[in-house]
Amino acid sequence: MNLRSNKSIWESYRFPIILIGSIIIGSILGIVMGKKAVMFQPLGDLFINAMFTIVVPLVFTTIASSISSMSNMKRLGSILKNLFMVFLSTGLIATVLIIVVVKIFPPAQGVSLNLTATDAIKPFETGNQIVSAFTVKDFPELISRKNMLPLIIFSMFFGFCINLIGEKGKIISDGLDALAQVFLKMINIIMYYAPIGLGAYFAALVGVFGKELLGSYARAMMIYYPVCILYFLIAFPCYAYLAAGKEGVKSLKYLISPAITSLATQSSMATLPVNLDAARDIGVPEDIRNIVLPIGASAHMDGTCLSSILKISFLFGIFGVPFDGMGTYASALLLSIMGGVVMSGVPGGGLIGEMLIVTMYGFPPEAFPIIATIGYLVDPPATMVNATGDTVAAMLVTRLVEGKDWMLKKREGII
Repeated sequence: MNLRSNKSIWESYRFPIILIGSIIIGSILGIVMGKKAVMFQPLGDLFINAMFTIVVPLVFTTIASSISSMSNMKRLGSILKNLFMVFLSTGLIATVLIIVVVKIFPPAQGVSLNLTATDAIKPFETGNQIVSAFTVKDFPELISRKNMLPLIIFSMFFGFCINLIGEKGKIISDGLDALAQVFLKMINIIMYYAPIGLGAYFAALVGVFGKELLGSYARAMMIYYPVCILYFLIAFPCYAYLAAGKEGVKSLKYLISPAITSLATQSSMATLPVNLDAARDIGVPEDIRNIVLPIGASAHMDGTCLSSILKISFLFGIFGVPFDGMGTYASALLLSIMGGVVMSGVPGGGLIGEMLIVTMYGFPPEAFPIIATIGYLVDPPATMVNATGDTVAAMLVTRLVEGKDWMLKKREGII
């Protein structure tokens, strides 16, 4: 039994362990070799360039194919409307919370790597800037990683229009799905090189900039892990109370199994069967839990919202740019919710969300592996908040659809 358990843990965490191990080895090489470790930089650049090259077709095909193949959009009705209202509301709360935390405890405080950022690191300050953030002037500009947000919007619109033309669009939808599978396979193959690429990159980075960067990661984790735990222990009971009063808070005992499962598997999808059982035990009606939980497993990501702000503020600190001002907060808020609610539904959405942060603020490509590493470090608690939050969201949706006495109605067999 113990051997099976150990094997399961290794299989669940194998790639993150290998990846983090390679980063540690690369960092040790950087410390030992000093500036001579810059010789490994080309190996790191190969990985970064490969990821940036594949991201544009990957985003287009995955988003367009998923939306074009949806068949039940009209049937969701009020459940779908309330579902997205709940998802956006909890994502907004999580984002505002972490903005306050990183202002009090800056994750990159005291770190100065003298990295050169472009002039584009700035919030959305004008109407023209907002228009430029969401649209481009010509189609060729769309197929560029520098215009990720317009690409995402175009991909969603394109997929929706394929869906509208019905049976005639099925061949296009199937073709997009096949293309998406090809690009995902390319990503899978590229990721075999990730331990070498990121290890080499960090060898060069630490060799040039010393130990400060590694210390800043530890500080970032000391901020993020307690925030996730407190969000689980404080925010979720508040949501449950809004959903069903004291009975709702008492029912949170059923979240223990989803929490443990999500930590072990680091997958909201893998936690879905356990979440469905928990929602059933809580008393969430079958139709609501069967709609909210599967969608929530790919589009309700409070933990991702928390980590997105951490990454943004971390990069601002690393590059010596003040993380302040309403424009900065508004743009960070938009990107975190985009990452937590929209990009989470895309395979590889975490990496794409990190690329979006890098490109939207104009950080140089070297910034990508820095925040990608944070992404791997924060993944276990982020997944726990994401997955268990789906069941809490189902409770809130039930409250909005069925009324405040839904638990009583469920016990009496009314719903």
